Amino acid sequence: MTKRRRSPTLHARKIRSYPMANTKSAAKRSRQTAVRSLRNRRVRTSLRKMNKTVSMNPAEKGDDNVRALISAVDKAAKRGIIHRNAANRRKARLNKARGKAGATATAA
Repeated sequence: MTKRRRSPTLHARKIRSYPMANTKSAAKRSRQTAVRSLRNRRVRTSLRKMNKTVSMNPAEKGDDNVRALISAVDKAAKRGIIHRNAANRRKARLNKARGKAGATATAA
């Protein structure tokens, strides 16, 4: 059985109270912002967890986890959750760390 997912708008209503909007469009914008910020937070959290997993064991299961992390970082940048340059910086640091780990593994 699959779990039923809650609507993000319901969750957003529980977390925050909205500032009083002067117009209908401003109220809608406030609701949209709350939902989007929740979604963005979830993506950033998953990126941090994936990065932690990859950095904990770079040699084991390395390629699959690294590929998944790079893909997730690219998707987050494409959607505007993180900046494009920040995504490139993260990928560069990841590949640099992988190079060091590979060099020490071959030397040992």
